[in-house]
Amino acid sequence: SGAPSPLPLFSQVLKLGHKMSKKALIQEAAKDFVSFVNKSPSPFHVVQECRVRLEAAGFQELKEKDRWNVKPNGRYFVINNFSTIVAFAVGGKYKPGNGYSIVGAHTDSPCFRVKPCSCRTSVGYIGVGVEPYGGGIWHTWFDRDLKLAGRVILKQGGLVHRLVHIEEPILNIPNLCIHLDRDMHYKFAPNKETHMIPVLATTLQQQLEEAAEEAPQDSPACNHHPLLISLLTKQLGCSPADIMDFELCLADTQPARIGGALEEFIFAPRIDNLMNCYTGLQGMIKSMDSLEGDSNVRVLALFDNEEVGSKSVQGADSSTLEFYLKRICAGVPGADSSVAFEESIPKSIVLSADQAHAVHPNYPEKHEKNHQPQLHQGVVMKFNSNQKYATTAITASILREVARRCGQPLQEVLVRNDSSCGSTIGPLISSKLGVRTVDIGTPQLSMHSIRETCCTTGVYQATTLYKQFYESFPEIDASFKAM
Repeated sequence: SGAPSPLPLFSQVLKLGHKMSKKALIQEAAKDFVSFVNKSPSPFHVVQECRVRLEAAGFQELKEKDRWNVKPNGRYFVINNFSTIVAFAVGGKYKPGNGYSIVGAHTDSPCFRVKPCSCRTSVGYIGVGVEPYGGGIWHTWFDRDLKLAGRVILKQGGLVHRLVHIEEPILNIPNLCIHLDRDMHYKFAPNKETHMIPVLATTLQQQLEEAAEEAPQDSPACNHHPLLISLLTKQLGCSPADIMDFELCLADTQPARIGGALEEFIFAPRIDNLMNCYTGLQGMIKSMDSLEGDSNVRVLALFDNEEVGSKSVQGADSSTLEFYLKRICAGVPGADSSVAFEESIPKSIVLSADQAHAVHPNYPEKHEKNHQPQLHQGVVMKFNSNQKYATTAITASILREVARRCGQPLQEVLVRNDSSCGSTIGPLISSKLGVRTVDIGTPQLSMHSIRETCCTTGVYQATTLYKQFYESFPEIDASFKAM
């Protein structure tokens, strides 16, 4: 294939400092990422986990409906829809019109979501009607022990937003046995409406058990089987009549974990894109010691709905980020220029951080010969002349200088000319704001499977890169000269 062996480069990565201490740091970062994933089975839980970590690091929550008063050296975050979170830290030397150093990622992943009216029964089975969200590898969801997680809106005086996470394996999508479909080995194409209904229980066992409390006839909970509603009310400590609505995601009960003979892999759900939510967050928090000397605003923007096009109020293709950035600029003392925001954009950059496809050991021909990202060998820069990715020679050079300063390797990827190319939030934000952007991500296998694979090294590499980016971008940008 022409690709270098990963082993020598991996050895070089481990030698970038004290051998044992660097390996320990890599494992420590990987274990914390695994914990982050296991606490984040839905976009709502991702945002909640980010909120907990930000508050522990001294960040203050701002409300969208309130007036913002932000100050140099201040640390803040704002939440939209409980599924998008934007954190920012104002440099000690910041003045309105200075730039923004932005890392952007997304909180959502492909999954099945419970339908608004989910009651389904068939030949003695109680099912739950679900809708595919995003472009998942749906065959990987069969015969898995599935749980539910998301949010429920309750009517308790006013409307109350509650998170729910039913960790027990309450659902399963059973395969058809091979004896009833001999062509399954050659063509497995289940109908997503009729063949992928998760089983919750049997009607016979339900009749033998104590009946679940019925919801009032005019209650929205009547749109769902009482057994499903009872699972929610038990965890939330409420009655069926309290439930106004909910958004529930199916998820695998098998937790994320470190594996491989050398403990170098992370096997987990939702690596795309919890990897960059976590590493962007950690990079931001770890960079706070240098905030006082920064002239920029450091921003971490984690959006929902990237997997379905980002066209929502909480998505990257909305005006939400633009409004937030303008409010930051206008909320700092001394903000008296009507064009300060417009002046800040040419001094800014976005690292659009979304996972990259590592070259596959069984399908190496799927990658362009000279662009085959490997595990352990660094964050990947994404290129596409047709603007599926927003990377340019200038933005790539800025990132290369960031990587040089922190001693982290980089890789490049470009899809084959005979292959389709995905996209990210990068081109959306770049075109909407007119801001320079570089598309990047750490390499992984099995993207959009119910269970994905990446390497432990990638967590440390990305965190280190993002920390260095926040600390050094203003200086690097100021040094740029046009001839």
